Amino acid sequence: MARAYKSRKNRCTKDLDALVVRLKESENELANEKARSAKLEERNLELQEENRELKEQTREMTEKITELEERNRELEAQRKRTSQNSSKPPSTDIFVPRKNRRKKSERPVGGQKGHPGSTRELVNPPTETIVHEVTDCPECGASLLNEPVIDSERRQVVEIPPQKVVVIEHQSEHKQCPHCGCHAHGKFPEGVVSSVQYGCALRALMVYLSVFQLIPYDRICVFFSDVFGLSISPATLALALKTCNNNLETYDKLIQKALARASVLHVDETGFHVKKERWWLHVACTPLMTWYGHHKKRGKIATDALNILPSFKGILVHDFWKTYFQYDCLHAICNAHLIRELIGISEDFKQIWCDQMLELILEIKKEVDSARLRSCVLSLNQIVDFEARYAQILKLGNLENPEPEYIRPAGKRGRKKQSKARNLLNRFDEFQNQILAFMYDFSIPFDNNLGERDLRMMKVQQKISGTFRSEEGANYFCRIRGYISTVRKNDKPVLASIHDAFVGKPFIPDVALVDC
Repeated sequence: MARAYKSRKNRCTKDLDALVVRLKESENELANEKARSAKLEERNLELQEENRELKEQTREMTEKITELEERNRELEAQRKRTSQNSSKPPSTDIFVPRKNRRKKSERPVGGQKGHPGSTRELVNPPTETIVHEVTDCPECGASLLNEPVIDSERRQVVEIPPQKVVVIEHQSEHKQCPHCGCHAHGKFPEGVVSSVQYGCALRALMVYLSVFQLIPYDRICVFFSDVFGLSISPATLALALKTCNNNLETYDKLIQKALARASVLHVDETGFHVKKERWWLHVACTPLMTWYGHHKKRGKIATDALNILPSFKGILVHDFWKTYFQYDCLHAICNAHLIRELIGISEDFKQIWCDQMLELILEIKKEVDSARLRSCVLSLNQIVDFEARYAQILKLGNLENPEPEYIRPAGKRGRKKQSKARNLLNRFDEFQNQILAFMYDFSIPFDNNLGERDLRMMKVQQKISGTFRSEEGANYFCRIRGYISTVRKNDKPVLASIHDAFVGKPFIPDVALVDC
């Protein structure tokens, strides 16, 4: 029995030891499981943090992709912009085939039936007549010298004689009075001050070729050598320009005052290079007058210094440059610029409201042009209808281009950049009266093409001759070119008018003489 007890005790001891071992193993497994659980929890937190970072990166990348897509659309649209669908000047156009937007006319090509001809008529009497006699019969060879002329055929050749300069010598006699001994001499004509000098007609031709025909100095010198056999220097040309400029000083002041009191004034500006630096050329003009000025600045500092707009109180026609809105006068916006922008945005971004607004603007112009032949205003019903359609198109534009929701980040200033379509829509909304000014008042033009035309040849001059070497040269060119433009607008001969300026009698339009 004792042996059985001992055996059972040994078995119990072994079982107890085995349980202790198993308990320790369980404790170890539990510790390991807790460690694994802690690691998993730590890993889970790391993955959650990574997930948040990835979501933030995804959001940022999505915004960046959207921004880049919008930027890409803008760059593609910019690449396609020409003078036909934007405000870019024609000089920047690449020579590629353009889409012809003109509607095909039903009339045949060429001169229309009943169109008067413009064949040059025979001059009577001619400067010179050369008679070609018939001396012999072409058939039998008999003499026809003594036969009467039964008919004649006339043909005239318009020609110029060989060109040569005329040298006019002025001699001043010197005499001594036999009574008092006084030494007297004849007076030279006014302006004849040097032993040898060029006359007004010759200097007027120099200015004409330089400022009106835009021929560079060196080529003008070649012209005088080839045509007249006369050798002149660029310094002579510069002196002729200076003299003409000085003689136009009074004229220039009268034109500035006349433009300041005009009822409708066109203004525009463009880049202008002086001494290899970018300056700005400004123009103020009417159908009868043109004035040019240049300045280092483009903004209000420049327009104030040019001394026309500060006192202007009429209607100012321009292309929506914000500086002009700072002047206390009425404003009219160039619709030609707006039409080009509508076309560009319609082509690039497929905006339906742009197509409808373009059709409306052109329809209003057609009605205004037609009404000018009958009366001075549109009917009230027409105006109300056009305004209602204008408002409806703006509503469509707002649906196509909703105002962007934008919360300004801390530390950042300003508002979020808007699309070109949205900016143009805001312009049509805010400046409706200025855009439709031509509809309310027929004295207001539809566009600012008058100002643009007056600037165009100035850009041609820069392309031909490049930059002005001095500010004085730019001053001479601007004043004389403005005088020539005014002369042409009043249907006066350019060369003769330049000659009048040299003799101290420049042409001044009647409108500039009012209140003088």
